[in-house]
Amino acid sequence: MREKWQKQMPLMPQIKDHAQAKELTAISDIIDGHPIICDRVLQDLNKGKLVAYRKGAGGMSADQALRCAIVKVLFGFTYEDLAFHIVDSQALSWFCRIGIADKGYKKSALNKNIKAISDITWELINTDLLGYAKQKSIEKGRQVRVDCTCVETHIHHPTDSNLLWDGVRVLTRLVDRCREDFWVNVPGFHNHTRVAKRRMLAVMNAKRKITRKAAYVDLLKTSRKVVGYAHRAVAAINTGGTIDPLAMALGFQIEHFVDLTRRVIHQTERRVLHGETVDAKDKVVSVFEPHTDIIVKDRRDTLFGHKICLTGGASNLILDCVVTEGNPADTDLTIPMLDRQKQIYGRYPLKASFDGGFASKENLKQAKSRKIKDVCFAKKRGLSETDMCRSQYVYRRLRRFRAGIEAGISWLKRCLGLSRCTWKGWDSFKSYVWSSIVAANLLTIARAKPAT
Repeated sequence: MREKWQKQMPLMPQIKDHAQAKELTAISDIIDGHPIICDRVLQDLNKGKLVAYRKGAGGMSADQALRCAIVKVLFGFTYEDLAFHIVDSQALSWFCRIGIADKGYKKSALNKNIKAISDITWELINTDLLGYAKQKSIEKGRQVRVDCTCVETHIHHPTDSNLLWDGVRVLTRLVDRCREDFWVNVPGFHNHTRVAKRRMLAVMNAKRKITRKAAYVDLLKTSRKVVGYAHRAVAAINTGGTIDPLAMALGFQIEHFVDLTRRVIHQTERRVLHGETVDAKDKVVSVFEPHTDIIVKDRRDTLFGHKICLTGGASNLILDCVVTEGNPADTDLTIPMLDRQKQIYGRYPLKASFDGGFASKENLKQAKSRKIKDVCFAKKRGLSETDMCRSQYVYRRLRRFRAGIEAGISWLKRCLGLSRCTWKGWDSFKSYVWSSIVAANLLTIARAKPAT
């Protein structure tokens, strides 16, 4: 049966006297002091069941899964590196509760258990940590700073020709599996991947507009043929005499990619053949990560991922995070982020500092109605300093205070992997973001603990 934690540590050597090892010890003490954290993880590992069936292999405990996830984020390991270091490093094996006689875990087991922890669980764990920080007077949430950034998804730079090529090769591979594994008859099927790749390269290397358009026409024609083959394969699976669960699952997968490829064909026809402009919300920028949004920030580079809004405290703890869908304006996030502070701490902060994009007269009015004494926007946008804060001195102090969230975001991106999400899927994207934030907060609390 899967356990919440190891009941007895088998032949565990004591951790070495090193600055990084001391931080791991402090983080370990925080986790041990809050058993509810492992209770939350255990529910995800048991798929919502409070008690697992008492049969079969035990697998990773909830405590081990959580600790391995934290190590992965803190040190930037891949799953393969993580599998090696948690048995090779004395400090990490001690922290992850893996004994000398244990063989450790393979990268597939680590992947399965770490990704089983949902984004909701990570968020609840972060709330537990904020409660501990408040109890230890590390962070009381009286003064907050809010800013937005973008976390990229793990995709290549999207172009219409590349997206069409992706759709052709994926659908061809899936139809081939239908024919070889399940003996599905697909009338007229031919493999067009070589032709599609040549047309894609012709589009990329074309020096004249008429040549590029002609290559696009051929690529669109090939893409429609492959979509037709996929449609026939799904029809053959659905009308087959025997119902094979694996064949049905493959059929659903083909339908998913058929829908995405058709959308790519439609947007390519509109843009390339008819010269129309397609709205960002209607575009498909990846057939593998279709949830990806197009994030355009002023005149800077266009990013492909999701916009997240972070609330930081005076202690550099990340108090809250919202992963948005689409590209909402910063002004639409001002009041919701303040209301979320009320849910976390049971009260609104006394002072709040925002980036200039959050500024508006209506947002200032609503923030003041929530009895927030000082509300600072980095750019005034028609607002006076005395309207926002009690004095010019307080305004300038809060504006300087807001700059600290930029350093926090930079640290998360450079050291904790928040610049680019390497996990697949929308739910996994949110879990990835929250795991980075929890690991960062644990490290911040561990470093602040001796001072308190």
